[in-house]
Amino acid sequence: MPRTPSAQHPAGPIRLGPDARAALRPATAEVADGFWQSRREVNAGTSIPQGPGLLESAGNLHNLRLAAGTAEGEFQGAYPFVDTDVYKWLEAAAWQLAQGRSAELEADVDRIVSLVAAAQQPDGYLNTWFQLVKGGERYQDLRWGHELYCAGHLVQAAVAHHRATGRSELLDVAVKFADHIDSVFGPPGSGKEIDGIDGHPEVETALVELYRETGERRYLDLAGYFVDRHGHGLLGGEAYCQDRVPVRDADNVEGHAVRQLYLLAAVADLATETGEAELRSAAERLWHAMTATKTHLTGGLGAHHDWEDFGDPYELPNERAYCETCAAIASIQWSWRMALLTGEARYSDLVERTLFNGFLAGVSRDGERWLYVNPLQVRDGHTDPGGDQSARRTRWFRCACCPPNVMRLLAGLEHYLASGDHDGLQIHQYVTGRYTSGPIVVRAETDYPWDGTVALTVEGTPTDRPWTLSLRIPQWCRDFRVRCGQETYDRAADDGWLRLERTWAPGDRVVLELSMEPRLTAADPRVDAVRGCVAIERGPLVHCLEQVDHPGGGLDDIVLDTSRPLAVKHRPDLLGGVTTVVAAGRRRRTPDRGWWPYASADTATAPEPDGEPVELTAIPYYAWANREDGSMRVWLPTS
Repeated sequence: MPRTPSAQHPAGPIRLGPDARAALRPATAEVADGFWQSRREVNAGTSIPQGPGLLESAGNLHNLRLAAGTAEGEFQGAYPFVDTDVYKWLEAAAWQLAQGRSAELEADVDRIVSLVAAAQQPDGYLNTWFQLVKGGERYQDLRWGHELYCAGHLVQAAVAHHRATGRSELLDVAVKFADHIDSVFGPPGSGKEIDGIDGHPEVETALVELYRETGERRYLDLAGYFVDRHGHGLLGGEAYCQDRVPVRDADNVEGHAVRQLYLLAAVADLATETGEAELRSAAERLWHAMTATKTHLTGGLGAHHDWEDFGDPYELPNERAYCETCAAIASIQWSWRMALLTGEARYSDLVERTLFNGFLAGVSRDGERWLYVNPLQVRDGHTDPGGDQSARRTRWFRCACCPPNVMRLLAGLEHYLASGDHDGLQIHQYVTGRYTSGPIVVRAETDYPWDGTVALTVEGTPTDRPWTLSLRIPQWCRDFRVRCGQETYDRAADDGWLRLERTWAPGDRVVLELSMEPRLTAADPRVDAVRGCVAIERGPLVHCLEQVDHPGGGLDDIVLDTSRPLAVKHRPDLLGGVTTVVAAGRRRRTPDRGWWPYASADTATAPEPDGEPVELTAIPYYAWANREDGSMRVWLPTS
């Protein structure tokens, strides 16, 4: 039977099993006001409600009716995995319903859940592409067919629906499909029909969560089988689909970024539930390799448009950066699992960076338009290719994986903010709201990320024993101060946590003050694309220049004057209210070299240093592409 949520096992996207070998467990949180609440209100009021209409117009729901035999016509959609757009939207809607009743949203969910159930075949199989286009052919194209990938998103939606509403209609569908998969797939000698893996990992982490929800060990074992069969040549041995090297032997992330990250989220899940030291070691090793050599300043991942690939170490281009929104989401999912597994703050440092930058840029301020790719530069005179790889915001995509993925993460964001253990409460991300772990309740008030002050008040506490309130001190923070009663702290532990242990009383206050001075950031010199450049950051936010703020020319000739101090200016009139960084720069006058833009290094004339002075306005990167089209850049050459 499905397990019942409790204060120790909150009903979020991750609910660890009772015997999980994790340092920390997810705590519950409430986002009540401020930066993230405003984004979630747009998600709840605009993005999620428009989902059913978009799924209808794109044909996803029509395909389910065809599979159920209640409609006539042709399959709609360019890909065999369009069912997943429905499942991710259902998950988003479920987490939204967990925050409060909505008759209209409930009706949409009930209607679509009924469609999904009606489309399922008697033995549990469900994939409209193969049922309708391939005449019922199954598991004959595991590299490209995405049947198990679709199943994984169905399972995650079903778990969310059950945890949020207590209803089991969709969970019954997912269990039936998972049982079917378990009856078909298995290792050599198991007597199963197929020894194989899906070209797009996803089912693995979903099966772990289904195990956590139902207590059925078979699902955990099946997830372990799929993880361990990657890298054994079952799909031709290609890195693209995570089949070149077994994950236990890998020393760097490679291939399709989203596929790699979903697989590694499952590795973290399995290490958590089984305690396998080899899996944990692989996850830690690969996370370090990714962050040290293949992660953009924004937290974005994926250097290549071709094959949506990570690229080589330190290959971090700007205008050709892929940085798919789904890759940012997968990175957050993996890093949060690693934070829980290990208890280390560095994983939540990356979650924060990715949330505020590489992830949030993927959705417009109005919640109606999206970016599939998130470059760090758009050049003057840019000719946009259009389609899914456009650098302009788009209403929907042919491959619409990103929009409902954004919806589900924003709807469930409160589950990525805090954790608890037997010693107390750990606050990973700072929001205005409440954090709860068992009897411990802490209320927070803050204007983060615009302001670095976080005021915490203990509202609930065991009074008969001491416990530890742990505050993550962000990796970017140069200076901080914590005031707790008569004591002041300005040093954190080497692992990034400031731990305050005492016997607390209701009303006790802690005030965290993080220095929010703007700063210039330089990359490792092995990153060729940005050598000689710097980026502007403030707090957790990466900033960028947009052409609309710098009339009189494009951005290609802008040079930042690093000898002048950076200034901060709050702009309530701009982009819904943002704090900008103001810097001094010049617009270079580059000599005209005629028809050939190259010259001898001995005789070439350098750009004139005394170009036109210009005041630079750097806006948060997440807010770019919300006004008129034009150039944009994060990394700036210096004078």
